[in-house]
Amino acid sequence: MKITANNPERKSWLPVDSNSDFPIQNIPFGVFLTKEYITTIGTRIGNYAIDLGALHQLGYFKGIPLTEDIFMQDTLNDFISDGRKTWRLVRNRIADIFDVNNSELQNNSKDKEVIIFNLKDIEMLLPISIGDYTDFFSSKEHATNTGTMFRDPENALLPNWLHVPVGYHGRSSSIIVSGTEIHRPKGQTIAPNATQPTFGPSKLVDFELEMAFITTDANHLGDAIPIDEAEEYIFGMVLFNDWSARDIQKWEYVPLGPFLGKSFASTISPWIVTMDALEPFRVPSPKQEPTPLTYLQQKGDNSYDIHLQAAIKPEGKKETIVSNSNFKYMYWTMIQQLTHHTVNGCNVLSGDMMGSGTISGPTPDSYGSMLELSWRGTKPVQLVEGGERKFINDNDEVIMRAYCTNNTIRIGFGECTGKILPTK
Repeated sequence: MKITANNPERKSWLPVDSNSDFPIQNIPFGVFLTKEYITTIGTRIGNYAIDLGALHQLGYFKGIPLTEDIFMQDTLNDFISDGRKTWRLVRNRIADIFDVNNSELQNNSKDKEVIIFNLKDIEMLLPISIGDYTDFFSSKEHATNTGTMFRDPENALLPNWLHVPVGYHGRSSSIIVSGTEIHRPKGQTIAPNATQPTFGPSKLVDFELEMAFITTDANHLGDAIPIDEAEEYIFGMVLFNDWSARDIQKWEYVPLGPFLGKSFASTISPWIVTMDALEPFRVPSPKQEPTPLTYLQQKGDNSYDIHLQAAIKPEGKKETIVSNSNFKYMYWTMIQQLTHHTVNGCNVLSGDMMGSGTISGPTPDSYGSMLELSWRGTKPVQLVEGGERKFINDNDEVIMRAYCTNNTIRIGFGECTGKILPTK
């Protein structure tokens, strides 16, 4: 089925700034609360949120096989479960409805009043109920940087890293939507040269610049997803800040890996951008040497040219952009990650989320965490209005952005923001 929503010639009758992340060619999906305290599933064009529940009830999705309440829920999980054919039909129809040449809704002021909301009049919510969350470690540059810091620089990558998409299962209950404030976590840490740990607030809170993908129901327990089918089960992507308390993590991660140093909070952007919307921005992934085992061998272009940015904004001051990276640097692709995740028979469900791991580029200004940007605190990052940062201070806000662009359109994710408050 053709993706007609991606037509770069389309214009919307809703006003859209030329530099907007959300032109009519995007049509992401999210969940929001109206000023009447009604929760609904919606999409976004420009600075307008569109109530898909109202759109459906008023008959604008006629001919598409949707249950009556599919958009009148507080998560996207059931819609995601309907599969790629439904996602594409709905997205194509929304593009048609809001096309400048379509007058059906454009000239219906009564319907527009209940369908279209200004962004300032809504509150974005977590778009999915995340049953399971896996975080990968798939940036070769990031893995090399951390291996160099903490181990022998000549053997920065562990023996398995070039053969397997390394990951761990994280805590889904503490994944929060952009704009939610976070208190500095407490835990056990150990000072350099000390023999006993102490308990208290983390001194080394960090961000991790990541993307994450959202799956649909993919397989039954015991079955694996072949790599040439994996793409069918990925609904879309969000920006992802996997906050880390480096000092807590350092003490606890041996022998079983991340725990309290990660599970205190992870932030996602509220709008899920579909893989269909990102289709024009496919690029080859980095060359993989040695060649992966047969079940991980992929064909075609399986990465995406997504520009990434991270900034720190101290309270009452201007932001400082500290990182400019790109998703295309990822060594292991999403379809390899999903294929490997299920090769042992692990079942994947609608609304599961899989983080890319920190996305670092080849140059120091493209590193995706303060751990790397300040090189374990030895090279403080200078702020534009004075001062410096080795890690994240209390009342600092971290702002992440992501977008794709070519000669005709720009597709973006909006912002993923979070502020660190003092420890409770």
